[in-house]
Formats: sequence, structure tokens, C-alpha cells
Amino acid sequence: MWFSKSSEEAIKEFVTDPLNGLSSEEAKKRLERDGENKLAGKKKKTILSLFLAQLKDAMIYILIGAAIISGIMGEISDSIIILIVILINAVIGVVQESKAEKALEALKQLSTPKALVKRDGELKEIPSEEVVIGDIVIIDAGRYIPADLRLIESANLKMEESAFTGESLPSDKDATVIVHDEKAPIGDRHNMAFMSTLATYGRGSGIVVATGMNTEIGKIAKMLDAEEESATPLQKRLAQLGKTLGFAAIGICVLIFVISIFQGRDWFEMLLTAISLAVAAIPEGLPAIVAIVLALGVQRMIKQNAIVKKLPAVETLGSVSIICSDKTGTLTINKMTVKKTFVNNKLESLDTLDINNHESKLLVEAMVLCNDATSTESSKTGDPTEIALLDVGIKFNIFKDNLNTEHKRVDEIPFDSDRKLMTTVNSYGDGFKVFTKGAIDSLFKICDRISINGEIQPLTEEKKKELLDASNAMSDDALRVLGSSYKDITNQKISLDKLEEGLIFIGLMGMIDPPREEVKGSIELCKKAGIVPIMITGDHKNTAFAIGKELGIADNLGQSMSGAEIDNYSQDEFNAIVNNYKIFARVSPEHKVKIVKAFKSHGNIVSMTGDGVNDAPSLKAADIGVAMGITGTDVAKGAADMILTDDNFSTIVNAVEEGRNIYSNIKKSIIFLLSCNFGEIVALFVAILLNWATPLLPIHILWVNLITDSFPALSLGVDPMDESVMDDPPRNPKESLFAGHMGLYLAVNGILIGTLTLFAFKLGEHLYPDSLMHAQTMAFVVLSVSQLFFSLNMRNTKKSIFSLGLFSNKYLIGSIVFGILIQFAVITIPFLAGIFKVYPLSFRDWGLVLLISIMPLVINEILKIFLRIKKN
Repeated sequence: MWFSKSSEEAIKEFVTDPLNGLSSEEAKKRLERDGENKLAGKKKKTILSLFLAQLKDAMIYILIGAAIISGIMGEISDSIIILIVILINAVIGVVQESKAEKALEALKQLSTPKALVKRDGELKEIPSEEVVIGDIVIIDAGRYIPADLRLIESANLKMEESAFTGESLPSDKDATVIVHDEKAPIGDRHNMAFMSTLATYGRGSGIVVATGMNTEIGKIAKMLDAEEESATPLQKRLAQLGKTLGFAAIGICVLIFVISIFQGRDWFEMLLTAISLAVAAIPEGLPAIVAIVLALGVQRMIKQNAIVKKLPAVETLGSVSIICSDKTGTLTINKMTVKKTFVNNKLESLDTLDINNHESKLLVEAMVLCNDATSTESSKTGDPTEIALLDVGIKFNIFKDNLNTEHKRVDEIPFDSDRKLMTTVNSYGDGFKVFTKGAIDSLFKICDRISINGEIQPLTEEKKKELLDASNAMSDDALRVLGSSYKDITNQKISLDKLEEGLIFIGLMGMIDPPREEVKGSIELCKKAGIVPIMITGDHKNTAFAIGKELGIADNLGQSMSGAEIDNYSQDEFNAIVNNYKIFARVSPEHKVKIVKAFKSHGNIVSMTGDGVNDAPSLKAADIGVAMGITGTDVAKGAADMILTDDNFSTIVNAVEEGRNIYSNIKKSIIFLLSCNFGEIVALFVAILLNWATPLLPIHILWVNLITDSFPALSLGVDPMDESVMDDPPRNPKESLFAGHMGLYLAVNGILIGTLTLFAFKLGEHLYPDSLMHAQTMAFVVLSVSQLFFSLNMRNTKKSIFSLGLFSNKYLIGSIVFGILIQFAVITIPFLAGIFKVYPLSFRDWGLVLLISIMPLVINEILKIFLRIKKN
């Protein structure tokens, strides 16, 4: 723990010279010993391995088996159709997967390409990969840090670590500090500089204590590498469904074989029939349909500023019950903003400040002139605190460039972390004004008067107490407080040590990185939908709670916990208490992963939002990671499942709503397909059980499953959003696809479709006793068309299709019309009729089959009426 040791100890430990650095020869030896200063990752998956991974599914195995058996039995066309479906499904998966998993590559890119080091007594700029342990690295403003350093020299040094620690303000660095707490979080290690952070102010130097994968960012890379992916709820449901259908298909085949023995049927004929039933039991198009529906959902979400990298993430987002959100840049705007002022004994909002008042105007001018930052619409440079002060001036049309021209700076005392003050001397008319800004306690030491409503008064203990009370009031609201003072002088040649004495106190400004305006409403909507928002941040507990309370995340400070407190618990102990807390402050990357795992241990589907390097491990550990697209680092984007292009928390809520709707639609498609397949099983199994002739051929079933059913299933997958989708709590991730009444609904409609198909078959036998093909054709058409009409019922199992709007899903209407037309073509075109072994139907026949086929729609609509009456 180099932060708990002095710089001298580090220099001695690494055998280096702070004045001359390492020799080139020694550096080369260390490079060979420790390897290059870069991040390593696990071997990338090949396209072939990604393709094979798509085939690891029970349903796919069954389909491959069915294709092989069909080919052996001479049904080549059946085999080809099944294999095409498998291929399409695998290709869709490969395309999506090959675009993902770039987190480690992004981590590598964060390393600065050049580093300034001392070698052989000279300053040399070398590639960061060649930096070795013991190197003396030179730091100045605007330069990235190439490796983890123990600082040996610092002068007003500040580091931008927000992407690493989550803090919104640059961290002050001091080489002379020794941190005695060995568990100190990264943000409190003020004598260290970390790989890929940025120096924003001052200068310094440090000795390299860790390179490559041994750096703090390297540890994050290892965590990303070690984090294993878990299946989404939908993937788990479909995998279980595939196994169930597989056992069902095998069971049916065995049962039919046993029945055939007792009935004395030809075993070869019964084997073909068994294959027919196995094909009927498996919805061949289901994997492809689910993938396509998810892909269409991804396209819709892009229009709502959310880019989904993996298809299953769409469904996962819809089942989220916990959103763990980073504070800086996610819940807040990631920009320090002045909110309150205290001037003329009055604490007020900046919006009500009277700029025409002498003291108010002087306070703003002081903060703008005593300032080294720049702030324009196109560019902002410098310390975020100073930028916030310039923005106050812009608000009141007081611009730094204009003010500097009118009141030229003629002298200054730069900010010093020991004094906590900055002073400038600016020309004012025939004289000069000295402006000093800084911490209130430091200003009290150099001020003896105060300006109130145009009157200069002594700065008495009573006045100091009023100022302290105002400062504490702003601090209680988590505002960072800065004060300003001035004095008039006639001679700019006054010695610097005399500038900061005898000043007149003007007032105070309090600033904070404020919440996004739209986030509060989004959090309220989350709560309405049963989703618990959690804040996770690197900031201090009081600052985090102030934001959390304003947003409605937490009610009291007792719902907040610091990273140091988390360390007091094992993972199991922490799991038991995690639900008592809504805000986690001052946390490390390891803490974030621990928090996510704790919430997941209670069966929650956890989403983690973030934008920094430090968020990457928890983004991977969560069920779905959401990265910010504008302020987010490449690391966060690479580790996340979804990226928000507008960095807007409200977009997450919209995405949750879209995710819920997509899951609902996928469920409609699945139930629809399984109901249809169950109807096919009923028709075939009952016919065999009763020793009837086979009502359907294998090619009939394949045609219905792959063509007739697929288009309505896809159309159900893009059904318009249900307005009440956010009124329900998140579904239980363990909930079955057939939860509620859906299993019964599937069985009843499957039996209904199967019964109507058999009725049409027997009607055909009655009308055409010498033509089995004619009866099979009528059964084939009824099976196909009844399923098309039944798809209308699947839009909503409770609401009437008329209340939903018969034509509100134009794709579904188009699918039904197309299905009937293509079915008509198969029956009437001689070439196709020959392939499908069907007989042309007469006008009367078509009238009969259409009348039978519409019965599922009519019966379901009647049942809905009774259900609504019973509910009321």
C-alpha cells in the first residue's frame, strides 16, 4: 500500500534516483521482467465459436434430430426447411454477439500513448507501454497519467478522477501526505496518481509503483474478465421450454409406437406418423421469431435514444426491479452550478439575486476576475468550480473577456492548497482592486471588515457567526461554499505579502452538481412501476444524500451507507441488510459489484447505470448494464448491455416501458405458436388413438408452423404498446411463461383448434368418402386459417378486439389476409398442390372451411364478455 508509505520509502524500495531517473539499461531489464505497461484480455471468440454457441439449445437439438430423421425417411424438403430455420436463427445471434464484448479493448485504448519520464538524467517522452516500475514520471496540467504513481513532488496538483472514483470535483494531490488507513478508498489516496486519470491543474512528479494489469485500472480489467455472463429470464424460460417440448416429443413418439403395436399398424407408417407428431410438438419458427421480435424492438429503442448491444437485454430491461444508478452525470448534470448566494445578510437563490445591487455585482465581478478558467458556448477549460463561477457571470451578462479587458489583471497570487486562497490585482479606474476568493475560514484570517448594503462595517464575531451560519446552511444542502473579499489600493507595486490583509468581506456562493430536472419525475414513475431506484456514488455521504433526498430516492440519512461501512460485512451479511439502504456513498469498484450481487441475491433483476471506468465491473455484474453515451467512457460502453445516446435517466424509464411491452408481445407470440402446435398434436393424436386415417401430412404441419403461423406471430411481436404496462409491478423472474391463466388459455384453444381440424377432416370424409386427400385438404385449410383468426384473440386475453381497435395492428391484419391468400394459392395452383398432396376445393368447400375456421375468434370473444361481466 504505497499510499501509506512516504515517497522516500518508495524511492528506496524501487532503487531509483528522483533527479536522474532510471538508466536506459535498467529500464530495459525491468521491461523484460515485468512486461509492457498495457492491459491484457482473454482471447476473443471466433465467428465459428460464436456460431456453434447459437446451436447450444435443447429446441435446436430436437430440430436437428427431426431434420436428420426426416432426411433418412426420404422427406428431404422437410429436412431442408428445418435446417434453414436453424441457420437463420444462428446467423442473427452471431451478428449481435460479434458486435459486443469490447470492454477490455476499450480499457487498453484509455492508456495514454506518450509519457514524460526521467531517463539517464534527461527528460524523455516515451510510449506509455515502455514505462516501467521505478520510472520517474513528470506531471503537468493536461497530461494523462501512464501508470499508478506514488507522488514525490506536487505543486497545487489536481487530478480529474470522476470517471475512476465517481467524484464530480478534481481531487487535490499532495506528495507529502501519508494515508495511514490501509482501506482508504481511491478518492482518499491524495498522494497517489492513477493510470488513465488526467492532471487538470498544477504540476508534480511521481515514481511508478504499478504497471499494466497490476494498476487500479488493471484490477478493473481483471474483474471484467472474471465476471461470467448469466442467462436472461427469457433465455432461461425458452431453454426450459425447449427441454419440456423435447421430452414431450419423445414421449409422444414412444406412446404412438406402443399404440401402433396394439392396433397392428405398419411400423414404418407409424414411424412417419411419429415424426409428424414430433414436428408438431416443436414450434420450428419460435427461436427465429423471438430473435426477430427482439431485433425489431432494438430498432424502436434506437429511436428513443437507447442502443441495445445484445438482443436479450431488451427483455431483461422490461423485468428490472432495481436500478442502481451512478450519481455523477447520470442523476446529476455533471456540471458544478452555483445555486445560492449570501450577500447583504441575505441567503437566497441565485435566481433571485439583484445584480443591480452594489455588493451583488461586486461579488459576481470578484468571482469572475479572480478566476483562471474559461467558459464559452463552444469551450470550457479549467477547474469545474471556477467554470461554475464564470457561468454566474454569463447568467448576468458579465463576461470574463470583457471584464478582463476593462479591468486588466496586473498581479496575482495563485491558488495554494495550504492557504486555500487565490488573489488577483485588477485595474479599476485610476486605482486597483485586490480580489481574494477561497474558503470562509481562510478569508476570516485576512478580512477585518464587511460590505453590507453599501456600508463598510467591522467584521465582528457576530458578523462572522452570521456568515458561518449561512455557510453551514448551504453545506447542509451539500453545497460547496466559496467566499470572496476585496480592497482598494492605489499602488500596484504593493508587496505580495501585504495583498492578503485588511480585506473587506463581500459574500458567499454555494454550488453543487445539481440533479437533472427531468429525473425526479422519472424516479416517481419507477416507484409507481414497482422499481426501486438506488444511488451509488464516489461522493461523500452527505452530498449523496442531499441529491438523493431531493430526487425522492431516500427519506433519511439512515438509508445511506459508505464504502467503509460495507467493508465491515461479508457478502452474505451484506446481502441480509442491503434492502434497508437506498444510497451508497464513497464506494470503490469492488463495492459496486458487491452491492449489485447483494440485490440479485434477493431474486431481483438488477440494472446498473454508469459512465466511468469504475462502473465497468458492476455494469458487467448486473443483469443489464446501462452506459451513458455522451459522458460515458469507452470502458463503460464496452461493458454495458445498453447505451443511452442522450445520457438521460428518463430514457431508462422509457426503455423499461418498451422492454415490458416487448416481453408481453414475445409472450403473446409464444403462447400463440404453442396453442397452434398443441392443436396439431390434438388432431393427430386423437386420430391415431381412434384408429382413423392420418388427417395431416408432415409437410402440412411444417408449412403451417413455418409459414402460416410465423407472420401472425411476428405481427403480435410488434403489437402497439399497452398503456397500462407500467401500472404493474415487475414480474417475478422465476415466473413461468404460462403463469396466471395462460397455461389454461393455451390448452383450451389448442383443444379447440385440434377439434375443429378433426371436424373438418371427418366432414370431408363424409362429403367425399372416396377421397382421403380431399378430407386432408379440408383439415389442412381449417388448421391453417383457424390459427390465423385465433391470432386476433392473442392481442389481449381480456379486452375485446373491437375495444383495442380491429385495425390498430395493421401488420396482423395484413398477415391474416396474406395467410389466407397463400393458402388459397397452395390449394389451387397445380404445381404447389402436387407438392403438398392436396385437392382443389369447391366454392362450397371454401365456405364451409372458412365458417369452421372463424369459430376460435367467435368463441374467445364470447368468453371475454363473460369474464368482463364476472369481474364487474
